[in-house]
Amino acid sequence: MTKILAIQGSNLNKVNIKTDTTILLATEAQKRGYKIYYFEPENLSFLNGKVIASCKHIKIHDKKKKFYSTIKTFNFNLEKSKVILIRNDPPFDNQYLYTTFLLNHISKKVKIINHPFAVRNVSEKLFSINFMKYMPPTLISENLKEIQIFFKQHKAIVAKPINGFSGNNVILFKSFKTNKIMKLLKSHNHLFFQKFLPGVSKGDKRVFIIKGKIVGAISRVPKKGSILSNMSKGAHAKLTKLTKKEIKASKEIGKLLVKNNIYFAGIDFVQEKLIGDINVTSPTGMAAYKELSGINLAKSFWNNI
Repeated sequence: MTKILAIQGSNLNKVNIKTDTTILLATEAQKRGYKIYYFEPENLSFLNGKVIASCKHIKIHDKKKKFYSTIKTFNFNLEKSKVILIRNDPPFDNQYLYTTFLLNHISKKVKIINHPFAVRNVSEKLFSINFMKYMPPTLISENLKEIQIFFKQHKAIVAKPINGFSGNNVILFKSFKTNKIMKLLKSHNHLFFQKFLPGVSKGDKRVFIIKGKIVGAISRVPKKGSILSNMSKGAHAKLTKLTKKEIKASKEIGKLLVKNNIYFAGIDFVQEKLIGDINVTSPTGMAAYKELSGINLAKSFWNNI
């Protein structure tokens, strides 16, 4: 019987093959006999009880410039997939939200990772408030007075949009700039504020969680003069070891993720503190880990399924 892996992903033309986790997962699946059907969120439809997508049947190659070829494009009933991966990049906007409702309709018939209900309900920033004992001082608010009080207490704070991604609109405030904060609030409503941890200049730690278990970790070091540890913002990766405190936190987070039907996640620490990012929509970093360690976590991903 033909095994089909359907992937809801982002634009293939914008993929950086050196760092892309989705293609790494797809490559391993292809080695295991899966046909790869790829579609973007706007290609997803619901028609008379069926969830269908305009898919590209792709074949992945080892070439870095032309890493895939399209065999054909056609409408496909996603219920016929063996596995569906939700791997399109945030932001978790209305389009992303709507796809989770559509895919949830077939989630009892097809294995979907991460589960669409879970992706919808485990907010990448807000879910972390279940683990305040591992986090630096944190405020989630759009009340300017509360924000001013928080700033006075901690002198330097980092602001992040709740639905932010890839370090976009993450701003360090070492002085209170009312106009700038008001502009952020107008654009994003509630913001996520944390006490600034200067240790970020030496790198954060991205921990990979599969089926609730720690399977690996990398450190991502910001480029000079930046606080952003995202590799898309110029950070570079290196291997790292987790401390006892980070291992304890990661295990506890992993257990709750499994209970909430999250199979694959990435969690981030700075100075042994959980910095509020529990990535469940499209966790990245596997390709960097493979390059640094020689260990292909995509094998663990598929073995555990």
